[in-house]
Amino acid sequence: MVVMLLEKVPASARGELTRWLLELRPGVFVGNISALVRDKLWDMLCHKLRGGNALLLYSATTEQGFAIRTHGESGRVVRDFEGLSLVQIK
Repeated sequence: MVVMLLEKVPASARGELTRWLLELRPGVFVGNISALVRDKLWDMLCHKLRGGNALLLYSATTEQGFAIRTHGESGRVVRDFEGLSLVQIK
């Protein structure tokens, strides 16, 4: 399972994601894709952000059962504390 949350990104980036994922609400994408497709989409998205920000959640073999990636500036920072991902509000 993959979840992507986008803020202030170009419409073209959102359009490309809709080929692979469902857009449940503006900027909220969900789907079940392979790790290769997930990583390629993330790389494409990071190059197209232009001042926006993105958060990627995906299933992983961690204590929490998922991993988090972020790109761009937002009011929250993901911190790793002994293998647990926690969100810190700036």
